[in-house]
Amino acid sequence: MKILHLIQKPQLRGAEIFTSQLASHLNENGHQAILVSLYLGDADLPFEGKKINLNGVFQNRLLDVKAWLKLAKIIREEKPDVIQANAGDTLKYAVFSRLLFRWKQPIVFRNASIISSYIKTKLSKILYSFLFGHVDKIVSVSTVSALDFAALFPQYKKKITTIPVGIEHSFMNGLEEKANQGNGHSTYYGGPILVHIGGFTFEKNHVGLINIFERIVRERPTASLHLIGDGILRNDIEELARKKNLDKKICFHGYKNNVSQFIRNADVLLLPSLLEGLPGVILEAFVCKTPVVAYDTGGIKEIVISKHSGYLIKKGNEEEFAFAVLASLEKNTYNEMLIENAYRLVTSKYFNTQITKEFVSVYESIVSE
Repeated sequence: MKILHLIQKPQLRGAEIFTSQLASHLNENGHQAILVSLYLGDADLPFEGKKINLNGVFQNRLLDVKAWLKLAKIIREEKPDVIQANAGDTLKYAVFSRLLFRWKQPIVFRNASIISSYIKTKLSKILYSFLFGHVDKIVSVSTVSALDFAALFPQYKKKITTIPVGIEHSFMNGLEEKANQGNGHSTYYGGPILVHIGGFTFEKNHVGLINIFERIVRERPTASLHLIGDGILRNDIEELARKKNLDKKICFHGYKNNVSQFIRNADVLLLPSLLEGLPGVILEAFVCKTPVVAYDTGGIKEIVISKHSGYLIKKGNEEEFAFAVLASLEKNTYNEMLIENAYRLVTSKYFNTQITKEFVSVYESIVSE
C-alpha cells in the first residue's frame, strides 16, 4: 500500500515529527510512504524516504492553484492508495486539489488537537464543514478530541476514529544511564532541572510557565528552567524573564533535534498548556521515567492520570501547579509509584510500532470500501 502524507512544512513540531515517524514505520512494514510538504522549511525531519515540496505560498493558501496542480500531478505519477492530511493547511490543499483536478484517492484527516478552539466563526465552520464532507476518515488523537469534533460537526460522527500518538523504541536507550546518575543532572547545575518543550505560541502558555517558575524558585532557589523550542513569542518571554530577574535561571535552547536528552536529564517535565490534543512529549517523559506536571486540557488527562501516572492540575491554577512541581521533586514511594505506573502505561500501548498497525487498518478499511 502506498500512502501520501501531507504536512505543513519541515519543522520540529509535534504533528510533523509524528507523521515522519509514522511514515518511517510504514516503509519498514513493507508499505510505501511519501512525505509531501506544502511550504518550505529547514528542519531535518526523522524520515529517510521520498520527500517532495509543493513550494506553496502561505499567504495565498485559499487560492494556491499552482500548488494544488503540483499535488495532483504527484498523485497521478505516484498513484498512492490514500492521502493523509496532517494538521495545518493540509486539508485545504488536499480537498481543493481533488475537486479541481479530479483525482479519486480517499483522504484521511488527522485531528491532532481540539478543533473547536480553532473554528470559532460561522464562516470558518461553514468552510470546514465543506472540507470534512470530502474526507473519508477522521483520525482523532484522543477521546476528548474525538468528542469535541463530533460535538462541532455531528453530521460526520460516523467518520471519526481514535488513534493516539506514540513514541519510538529508541527512547528506551539511555534509561540505564539515567538510573545510574540519579533523577536528572541536578548535581551539574546545583539544583533541580525543570524542562518545557514546545513552540513559543499562545496555547503553550509560556507566560503562565514563567509565573509558575517564579513561585518554585521562592522555595527552591537553585532550580533552573530549560525551554526547548522557538516561535514568534520567544522575544516577549525572554523580556518577561528579565523583568522578573529570572533570566539567569532560565535557559532558552531554541529548536533541538535531541529533545530526548533534555527529557532524560530533567527532574520534572512541565506542561502548563492552555490547549493540547495529546502531546507526545508526555509519553517520552513517561518512558524516560521523568515526572510530569500538566494542566488538565484536551486529551492530557487520558495519559496523565491524577494520583496514578502524574500530577494533573486544573487549568489556570498556577499556585497548585507550582506546589505539584515541588511535590514531584521529593524522593518518596508515592512519586516512585507514579513514575512506574506511567512507564508501564506507555510501554504497554503507546509505541509507534503498534500505532502504525492501527493506521494501516484504517487505510485498508477505506480502500476496501
